[in-house]
Amino acid sequence: MVNNARSSKGQEPCLRVIPLGGLHEIGKNTCVFEYGDDLMLVDAGLAFPSDGMHGVNVVLPDTSFLRENQKRIRGMIVTHGHEDHIGGIAHHLKHFNIPVIYGPRLALSMLTGKMDEAGVRDRTTLQTVGPRDVVKVGQHFSVEFIRNTHSMADSFSLAISTPVGTVIFTGDFKFDHTPVDGENFDMARLAHHGDKGVLCLFSDSTNSEVPGFCPPERSVFPNLDRHIGNAEGRVIVTTFASSIHRVSMILGLALKNGRKVGLLGRSMLNVIAKARELGYMRAPDELFVPIKQINDVPDRETLLLMTGSQGEPLAALSRISRGEHPQVKVKTTDTIIFSASPIPGNTISVVNTIDKLMMLGAKVVYGKGQGIHVSGHGFQEDQKLMLALTRPKFFVPVHGEHRMLVQHSRTGHSMGVPVDNTLIIDNGDVVELTPDSIRKGNAVKAGIELLDQSRNGIVDARVLKERQQLAEDGVVTILAAISTDGAMVAPPRVNLRGVVTTADARKMSLWVEREIKWVLENRWKQLCRNTGGKAPEVDWMGVQREVEVGLGRRMRRELQVEPLILCLVQPAPGGTPVYKGRADAEPDDRPAPRGRGGRGGGSPYGRRNGGGGGTPAPVRNNQGNGRSGSATPAPVRAAAATAVVEKVAPQSQPVAEKAAPASPEPEMPAGRTRRRRSAAS
Repeated sequence: MVNNARSSKGQEPCLRVIPLGGLHEIGKNTCVFEYGDDLMLVDAGLAFPSDGMHGVNVVLPDTSFLRENQKRIRGMIVTHGHEDHIGGIAHHLKHFNIPVIYGPRLALSMLTGKMDEAGVRDRTTLQTVGPRDVVKVGQHFSVEFIRNTHSMADSFSLAISTPVGTVIFTGDFKFDHTPVDGENFDMARLAHHGDKGVLCLFSDSTNSEVPGFCPPERSVFPNLDRHIGNAEGRVIVTTFASSIHRVSMILGLALKNGRKVGLLGRSMLNVIAKARELGYMRAPDELFVPIKQINDVPDRETLLLMTGSQGEPLAALSRISRGEHPQVKVKTTDTIIFSASPIPGNTISVVNTIDKLMMLGAKVVYGKGQGIHVSGHGFQEDQKLMLALTRPKFFVPVHGEHRMLVQHSRTGHSMGVPVDNTLIIDNGDVVELTPDSIRKGNAVKAGIELLDQSRNGIVDARVLKERQQLAEDGVVTILAAISTDGAMVAPPRVNLRGVVTTADARKMSLWVEREIKWVLENRWKQLCRNTGGKAPEVDWMGVQREVEVGLGRRMRRELQVEPLILCLVQPAPGGTPVYKGRADAEPDDRPAPRGRGGRGGGSPYGRRNGGGGGTPAPVRNNQGNGRSGSATPAPVRAAAATAVVEKVAPQSQPVAEKAAPASPEPEMPAGRTRRRRSAAS
């Protein structure tokens, strides 16, 4: 890719800042700084899937821009060790190398484990940094690490010196004046850069709608102490494993109240082990009991610390709520504490977990009114203090959903940043900065990559849409036998899975028969090509597509459903005896379409796998994903498909009661093209 070191509106050199994730959303924070031939990454996180993302384990930003420009990547900066800032790095290293990664000791220690697991440890060099350390990245970037306070230990803001000026990148922050680890926010360095002049501030917007200052981490201590001390039986606490300060506080309270600690959840075990090894957490070995032996400890002396505060289906607490955990079963004397608030998008999962635990008889302590959780992101007054210390010329709110960015921009205006000097941007937007201007340049590609549970298989948008269709409306499979001279030679076989009970197998067979006849009578000439005496070349994919489109439209109209429809055609040689059709088949008096429009009509709804009418294509293979054709001869593939359908679809097996008689379909006016949408388009 040609590098764009100059402004998109002129020849003036500019700094380009390109967020690939973290805007208009919570999670997958990834940002690119570009000047000249140098690219520098700041963080590369992940997000968690929504309920509709079936089979998806992790959501990552689309890194096409980085893959195309990987030779220009000079290094990466890590601000802290939360998953939404480092969770994507190991996966990205499978696709492009990063020469060096600079970051705090705790974050890089956690990252090392992820890289070893992914087998990419040799793709980069890790360099640990401390407060006020300055590193050089490429020829044009000099980065100072400024200690800040956050819900995770060892967190930094950045002062990035560039040829056009200094940029402050806050990372996640709040101003906590009584930090648990004694590491205070280095406000003096922020003020120092503010005095020298800050060109632009990129600031965390997560809690921009909340007035006041964010409470300090220590404020939850007395409330946790009260609930743990008053519990009659076991205490079960769930929180973010990466919240080192909170976890350290809970371990201290367990020691104070004479309780042994059992740890559940892989991430909880790994983070505590790393934090103790590096000295960020102090707890005696005798405090911990292996989970297999935890039932030998009296309930009054037990505290279980585990993952699952976000209702993740495979997390320890979620499994316990479903009665699926082999060692831990809920008791009516248990006190379960949710020392975390739901991330946007996880509320339903968290509430469902709480309901299940309550139904099992446990006492569940949760919610903002309990004082058992504080955020790691600053409120409005924290954000005002950041603006006051840095006094930026330009301001770009980042890290948050759209309403958060808008409110943060208003806070900036109230602090003296002109409206014209503020940008609200989205993922893929390019911020172009010169010493005297800020503007949006030409955007780059910025979407999402979806990974399955192996974190290797990529789930693309087409697969995700098909899974959604399967979940909502089911699937219809059709096997039809058609000769090369355009005649149906056997009754079509139809199989329904997960389709509404108003769909009747016999009625569906009649509908399919009708659609096939319509296609053969009105579209056959466009779907086959005369080869001069030899057997004609038939676009079997086009035939299948036409049947799918027609049946899909019929089902939408008659049943108000849109199942995934898969039609498989078994070619038969010309001259094969013709199937006359069923006696009760409905007549089809629809006029033939003019030209080559047909029901697909050239629209994208009638196109799958890039096939088009008139182009010979092999029969679709229903093995694997059932989507792409292959070089296997059509008769062989169709025979395999026949075996599959015969195995799962008895010819006349009904799946539900008959549907009510459908009203006749209105005729299409002459000259109008029938437009139908394929369910998998």
